[in-house]
Amino acid sequence: MVHRFGLRRSAPVTNEGLRMQRVTGFTRTRVVLPLALLAAVAMVVISEGAYLQSVKALGDLAAIGAAHGDIQRLQQSVLAAEAGQRGYLLTNRHEYLVPYDEALNDIGESFQRLDLYYAATATAAPELAPLRALTEAKLSELAVAIRLHDAGNSAASTDIVLSAANKQQMDAIRARSTELLAVQARQAEAGREALHATLLGRRVGMALLTAVSLLALYLFLRRTEELKQQEVRLNNVVQAERDRLEDEVVLRTAQLTELTCHLQTAREDERNRLARNLHDELGSLLTSAKLDAARIRSRLAGHAPEALERLAHLVLTLNQSIALGRRIIEDLRPSTLGNLGLVPTLEILAQEFSDQSATPVVCELQPVGLSASAELVVYRLVQEAITNISKYAAARQVWITLGTSHGRVTVSIRDDGVGFDTEAPAKSAFGLLGMRFRVASEGGVLVLVSSPGRGTVVTATLPESLPMAT
Repeated sequence: MVHRFGLRRSAPVTNEGLRMQRVTGFTRTRVVLPLALLAAVAMVVISEGAYLQSVKALGDLAAIGAAHGDIQRLQQSVLAAEAGQRGYLLTNRHEYLVPYDEALNDIGESFQRLDLYYAATATAAPELAPLRALTEAKLSELAVAIRLHDAGNSAASTDIVLSAANKQQMDAIRARSTELLAVQARQAEAGREALHATLLGRRVGMALLTAVSLLALYLFLRRTEELKQQEVRLNNVVQAERDRLEDEVVLRTAQLTELTCHLQTAREDERNRLARNLHDELGSLLTSAKLDAARIRSRLAGHAPEALERLAHLVLTLNQSIALGRRIIEDLRPSTLGNLGLVPTLEILAQEFSDQSATPVVCELQPVGLSASAELVVYRLVQEAITNISKYAAARQVWITLGTSHGRVTVSIRDDGVGFDTEAPAKSAFGLLGMRFRVASEGGVLVLVSSPGRGTVVTATLPESLPMAT
């Protein structure tokens, strides 16, 4: 297996590069947004300006049309007044004076409206005065003819009606009205041209603003696409870096697991070596010393009571040393595991814990098929869990189960102690971490479930490596 301790480094995305990309995008945005805002404001200004000019031009055209109609009605009213006057003079019937009076009323109303119109256009006001003078003179002549007729002077009234001056007055009124109508026609044409120019300017302005808006939209869409592509590239770089780091974490985890397994194996080998040395060398030395003490005691029997007493104390000390050595050997390498098997060894471990702590232990242990190394892992797991229970759990009862299901061996240690929060950072979690790596070294999985006041459950599942003994 190739061990890679160096980190592979891809081309990093530096903060300076990201900052430059953001500055470039921000600069382009500072150009696009004011451009779009300026186009919108200009569009509103042009639209409102064209609307106001169009309304004014239409109002002017309407006023010109009304003045044009008033001039025509004025001319027709003068003719109607003359026709009514002549009908009265010829027939002497007063009903002919009704259209005459109506014509006079229409002439007055027409002049009132024309006065209001020409008052708003001071430059055209003098043009109405001659028409007014001619009309008043004509109406005065018509009134004089009617008064003469009513006074019985029909000949004089007839002379007035048939005079050439009467015809000249009507021709002058008609000519002056025609001139005013021509002026109104020119003004109406100028108003239409102004309205056309306004509408044309609005069309041109809207076309230009539409082009500017489309340009801003194009720049915005292009910038948006560039940002999307940049985001995709950055996401790809980040994803590649994340994948690399995940691969690196997997590699480092595998290396740490392998290292832990090696250290655990080396630790167990060292324990075995120490256990053998203690059993072989220290055990033989203590046994030899005990035999020598026994020989000396037999030879001193009845001769030196004080020496015999000291010798008895020495034998007792040797026996205690031999017992201590055996306990140390059992802690380093339980001999019962190789001699009796896993189930009796766990029962002995549970009984010793129960005797020392006065805590009841319920064991449900079944024979399982595990290799020697896996059995040692299970033993150490139970041993570590019991040690933690005795130190921290304050449990009233402990349950230990061992069994096989679907080719998997499951061992569980449960207590009803104080428990703890598994999400909270622990001051020292090397024991749990060591158990986890021990189980992982044999291809197993360790699960820890605990909560404050609800006890703790430690469960390990390992693959069955050997057929169970019948």
